[in-house]
Amino acid sequence: MASPLNEKLTAAMTGRVARGELPGLVTALAYGDDVEVTATGDTAFGGTTMRTDTVFRIASLTKPVLAAATMLLVEDGTIALDEPVDRLLPELAARRVLRTLDAPLDDTVPAERPITVEDLLTFRLGHGMITEPSFQPAYPVIEAARDAELVLDVPDPRTPLDPDEWIRRFGELPLMDQPGTRWRYNTGTLVLGVLVARAAGKPLGDFLAERLFAPLDMTDTGFWLPEEAAHRIPAAYMSDLQGGPLQESPLSRAAEWTRPPAFPSGSAGLLSTAPDLLAFAQMLRRNGDGLLSADSVRRMTTNHLTPEQLGSAGLLLGGRGWGYGMSVTVAPDDATDTPGRYGWEGGSGTVWFTDPHRDLIGIALSQVADFYLLGGTAEFTRLAYAR
Repeated sequence: MASPLNEKLTAAMTGRVARGELPGLVTALAYGDDVEVTATGDTAFGGTTMRTDTVFRIASLTKPVLAAATMLLVEDGTIALDEPVDRLLPELAARRVLRTLDAPLDDTVPAERPITVEDLLTFRLGHGMITEPSFQPAYPVIEAARDAELVLDVPDPRTPLDPDEWIRRFGELPLMDQPGTRWRYNTGTLVLGVLVARAAGKPLGDFLAERLFAPLDMTDTGFWLPEEAAHRIPAAYMSDLQGGPLQESPLSRAAEWTRPPAFPSGSAGLLSTAPDLLAFAQMLRRNGDGLLSADSVRRMTTNHLTPEQLGSAGLLLGGRGWGYGMSVTVAPDDATDTPGRYGWEGGSGTVWFTDPHRDLIGIALSQVADFYLLGGTAEFTRLAYAR
């Protein structure tokens, strides 16, 4: 058997599986033209052997995929980055903005300008998750979103609403900030998924399949898969993050993914495999590879946040900048002294990054939330550079 491309990384990931930190995972590494996809462990504790084509809930790795789809429509001339969303999303016209985050819903001022398409891509639309000083506190705007079943933070349980009803209810809420002023996570790509479907004139899943997945031969990527393929989805696990044992999640069972969702989430709704995501990452690394223009890729993978917005973004970005649907490093970090690495992580235990300066792509897919929350993705990223 040939030696792995990165023995340190392989040993570290194998060690995590051996210690029972996760039942298994799939990794993909590309150092220039040297490519390796490796499956380690099992799909569940006591389950079947992990395979390189195992299908994962990729969670927030959905966001950069949606950003690429948006740029296809921009290149088509169907939408423009600087246009207000009102044409396609009239539910979001004439926005009102809360005076303070904890204010009653009717204590608002007019929005100083409309939300633009680029605001959705950069998470500066004026709405998103509140993470500090506490996570999603019981402010009126948070409680109203929960009562409306919008599911604006965690992906499960899923919203039962279809896109039209979802955007109607969201449009009844005020914004948290003036458009363009602050980065807040997650809501932007939920809204963007509705806009892209309306702009394309077809369901979001159909548009992604026709314009992205088919050209890139991403045959196992989508918002659902046939019932007979449910066995390809691993069990999902999470601990109490306080040293307790991993518990299989009662949410997001494989059976839930065998029918089209009411709301195809552009934030966290896709299933995919390591080879499929590698194809997507390689397309971006090759400056669009004829599918997207090099300028679109540059826009996606360049930080758009101001220093002030970076400073107020909080722990989720961890000092990184934000392009379109993904983070971009703007300073040296534990992995490398050279900024410019782009990619993102998913709360289900997934990570993808590309370093264009090193011609390096790294992907690790698990279904253990702790892998992301307790340092596994950071270790994977750091060791990928240690070849």
